[in-house]
Amino acid sequence: MRHSQQKLIPADELLCHQSAETFATVGQADVSWTERLWASLFARDGSLQVDCGLGKYHNRNVVECFAGTSRGTEQITVRASRALDDDPERIGVGPLDYEVIEPLKAVRWTLAENEVQPISFDLTVTGVLPPFLEVKDAQREQVSMRVQSDLLRYHQPATVRGWVRVDGERVEVRDEEWFGFRDHSWGVRMDVGDNPPDVYRPQRMDVSDFILTWSPMWLQRPDGTTYELHHYLQWVDGEVVYFSGFDNQPDGTQLPLHGMRDELRYDPVNRRLLGGSLTFDCGWGETRTVEIEPVSDTGFHLGPALYFGYKGQRHGQWRGRKHLDGERYADISTLEAVQEAHQLRDCVIRVREGDAVGYGIFESIIIGEHPRYGLTRESSFL
Repeated sequence: MRHSQQKLIPADELLCHQSAETFATVGQADVSWTERLWASLFARDGSLQVDCGLGKYHNRNVVECFAGTSRGTEQITVRASRALDDDPERIGVGPLDYEVIEPLKAVRWTLAENEVQPISFDLTVTGVLPPFLEVKDAQREQVSMRVQSDLLRYHQPATVRGWVRVDGERVEVRDEEWFGFRDHSWGVRMDVGDNPPDVYRPQRMDVSDFILTWSPMWLQRPDGTTYELHHYLQWVDGEVVYFSGFDNQPDGTQLPLHGMRDELRYDPVNRRLLGGSLTFDCGWGETRTVEIEPVSDTGFHLGPALYFGYKGQRHGQWRGRKHLDGERYADISTLEAVQEAHQLRDCVIRVREGDAVGYGIFESIIIGEHPRYGLTRESSFL
């Protein structure tokens, strides 16, 4: 009788095992298990934004990536996918690669010239604060007892240096002119692959009203000291189902925020953030209010990066041993384009709290009717 054996890979030489498995295997068989990297990097004047990410799906034998640029209302995206077991040690796919220069401090993203779109870059991302954990995203499906999310994430604000090339034009990237955020998450993740046809699992977005906002915000006071405010909110039909919020300090201390209310404005056509304020509950009757405004015309839309699916493709989907594609939107702000590319976008924002100012990324999905935002059910879309 033939027995299935564990597989050794070079990472097994390291003294960092946490289970009686090799690094070729994760601790559970859920096909939604994901380890994911993401970064949104931008010129502080709003002239250019670079987004990139990589997902490793152990139980699907898939590694995939995306990389793209946002410039005005134009968005260019490259996607690649490959079989994980063809090269389990490489942190990269096709033309995109990722390198850890100094753990928890500096990483490097590179996109080589490719035949899909005329973009490439070489960017080193250096943390200006330590990386910060968010509250573990542990949620069950609303209509069953399955755990749909069991995910841990950290993120980090950073400066950026290197270069970006678009249509043959090279843009020099300097730490003092660019900023950004990166994250790293792992665990059972929502929205991986298609729903299995023989399992009752309604789409979680098929609800009456839904709000998702996620935002890391880095601020600097006049005396040069810095800090970060971060929140992640999921709200379904009048109830907060998940909230993570912290005041993050340079020494790594995290002071919890207990809730948030917003006074935000959204474009009634494409539901793009137009600005407003966030007020955080700090406990014991104390609150803090942050004013935010978009820096650029759109922000990088994450639908073409396969968040919530795109033209029949989904995160973690098998697309063969090697796959490479992409597209270019001349104007992604139109209703027709955004209905295809979805609401979710990495919107670059300027931030102000008192005399402290800085930058952030604001992600949002607003589904259904929300009179306080001036949004109707008839205009709703994912």
